[in-house]
Amino acid sequence: MGTTTPPPPAHGVELTDDGLAQSLTKRHIRMIAVGGAIGVGLFLGSGGGIAKAGPALIGVYAITGVFIYIIMRALGELLIYRPVSGSFAEYAREFMGPAYGFITGWGYWTTWTVIGMAEITAAGIYVHYWFPFIPQYVTAFVVLVALVLLNLLKVGAFGEAEFWFASIKITAILGLIIGGTLVAVFSIGDAGANSTFAHLWNHGGAAPNGWLAVLLAFQIVVFSYQGVELIGMTAAETKNRDTVLPKAINSIPWRIGIFYVGSLLVLLTLFPWTEFSAGESPFVKALTHIGLPAAGSIMNFVVLTSALSSCSSGLFSNGRLLKRLAADGVAPARFATVNKGHVPAAAILASGTAMMIGVLVNAVVPDQAFVYISSVATLGAIWSWLVIIVCHMIYRRRLARGEVHESWFKLPFATPLSWLVIAFLTFVTVILGFDADNRIALYALPVWAAALIGGYLYAKPKIVAREAAAAAAAHEPVTSPSAVAAGAGDQSATRRTD
Repeated sequence: MGTTTPPPPAHGVELTDDGLAQSLTKRHIRMIAVGGAIGVGLFLGSGGGIAKAGPALIGVYAITGVFIYIIMRALGELLIYRPVSGSFAEYAREFMGPAYGFITGWGYWTTWTVIGMAEITAAGIYVHYWFPFIPQYVTAFVVLVALVLLNLLKVGAFGEAEFWFASIKITAILGLIIGGTLVAVFSIGDAGANSTFAHLWNHGGAAPNGWLAVLLAFQIVVFSYQGVELIGMTAAETKNRDTVLPKAINSIPWRIGIFYVGSLLVLLTLFPWTEFSAGESPFVKALTHIGLPAAGSIMNFVVLTSALSSCSSGLFSNGRLLKRLAADGVAPARFATVNKGHVPAAAILASGTAMMIGVLVNAVVPDQAFVYISSVATLGAIWSWLVIIVCHMIYRRRLARGEVHESWFKLPFATPLSWLVIAFLTFVTVILGFDADNRIALYALPVWAAALIGGYLYAKPKIVAREAAAAAAAHEPVTSPSAVAAGAGDQSATRRTD
């Protein structure tokens, strides 16, 4: 796989073979897992979801959460089998061939670059709430520079920042759930006096706008869960990962149950669904009606930290992914290096520079920036989750043939569940075409696909040469480029460099 020259290990720090420090602890990983599953999509996007689907949105979150858990269990099995810094992009190269590794790696890097642009845009909007005289692009620039500097520190600093970012989000949601429950149980104020479970079926029923509207809400919910797979990017830098990662993944169901289903259940018990609308945070609405002072400022701070967390996670992921791509020979070799803090500094700086395009967009079209930048993000998540499932299916087939070693953290009923996930992700992709606000993602898909495929064709001679050299080093005969692609997974399975 490419070579790097890592600096000597610091005292008490274990390093991976490619020079990354295993400094992320159990509490870091747990909070990163929570942060990945709770984002701006819940705090803001759920308002539009309620307006579209009504109380049935609770069921949409629960159903989608089941599929998310299946995907994460599949990823978890692969992570225990072979923890790598490139996560599922490296698994795509191993199990699906070099072309899919290239497309998945660069596609996911592009996705998080786009999401980073969207999040610094959102940060500009949130800061504008308090300081309307500060131009949106100035905030976007300052935020991006600060987060790049944070990611250039030792990985433990990133983990600590994510711990506190996630803690703020958890505190806000638990505060709403506990406070809202007390208001309802003790009939505190007008909200408590009028609260009732009947709100879930009154006012037009559970699906007041029809079941087609409920189906269209799946796209909103999928966007809310985007980023949950980021835990895979932390695997190589996690202490005691064989214990920590499975526990973090197994906690996903109860986290979804509390933070998504629980919070929406409280909201829609306190107030009828007709009280909520798109473009307005249902959390702000609820806290304001309950009578919490400065509810708007409190939630604005929460969603600001959520945006910062997402952008920081994107920089972390893209830095490690770009390092892996460089090690695989499909990105400049300098991005494969690490600095004295065992951080891929060159890759992080390059990723941050790419996100700087978002600052330019904010300066030119500040009002449309968030919509323009985030329109393709959902498709990126769907492709990543699909790759995870397909790689897992291929891994299981090779395991049955005795070609790879076994992971103890298994996905039960893997075959039927994997096909169910594929059908679900296909359904969500089709649903995008029925919603005018999200159809632009499908328009952008051919351009995105053409760019990635073109990039692979340009790099293919170098990729084939590297794979052939790796096969020769492993004493495996290679007769054609197609044989190289077919055998790439088995070769990398024997080169456990991470």
